[in-house]
Amino acid sequence: MNERDAGNRGVVNGSEERNLYILRGLIAAALILTAAVLRILPHPWNFTPVGAMAIFSGSVLRKRWVAFVLPLVGLLAGDVFVGFYKLMFIVYASFALSVAIGRWLATSRSVARVGGAVLLGAVQFFVVTNFAMWAVGGFYPRTVSGLAACYITGFPLFWNTLAGDAVYATVLFGGYALAEKAFPRTEENRAEARV
Repeated sequence: MNERDAGNRGVVNGSEERNLYILRGLIAAALILTAAVLRILPHPWNFTPVGAMAIFSGSVLRKRWVAFVLPLVGLLAGDVFVGFYKLMFIVYASFALSVAIGRWLATSRSVARVGGAVLLGAVQFFVVTNFAMWAVGGFYPRTVSGLAACYITGFPLFWNTLAGDAVYATVLFGGYALAEKAFPRTEENRAEARV
C-alpha cells in the first residue's frame, strides 16, 4: 500500500467513524424517546422497556458513562410526563444496578446469559424497590410482618417487570444480533464500533 492509498483509507475510516458516531447518537435518541413514550402510553404496571434497556446498554455500550446515562435519561424523560415520586432515587439506583448487570454480558451475550441477566435484573428491582417502599413509603408498618406484606402485595408486579424485561430484551438483543449478522464486521471493527 502506498502513502496515497493509506491517506485515502484514513479519510474513509474517518468518514466511517463519523457516520458511526452519528448513528450511535440517533440510536441513543431513539432508545430514550421509545422508553419515554412507552412509559407514558397506557401499559400494564411495570411492563416497560427501561430494565431491558439498562441491561442492553450495560452490555453493548463500551463507554460506561453512556451506558449508565442512556436508560436513566429515558426514565427521566418519561417521569417528566408521568410525574415525580418519592422513591425516584431508589428506582434510578436500581436501574443503574441493572446497567452493571448488563456489563457482565459484555464479553458474551448468549441466550442463557441474557436470560440470567434479565431474571437477575427483575429480581433486584423487586427486592430493592419493595424494600424502599416498606422503609420510606409509609404504607406498611416497619416490622417484619410489614415487610412481608409489602413483598407479598408487590409480587404480582414482579411478573410484569420480568415479562416486560424479557419481551424488550428479546427485541433489543435479538435486533442487535440480527444487525450484526446483516452487517458483518471483523472483530477489530466490532470492538471499535461499540460506543
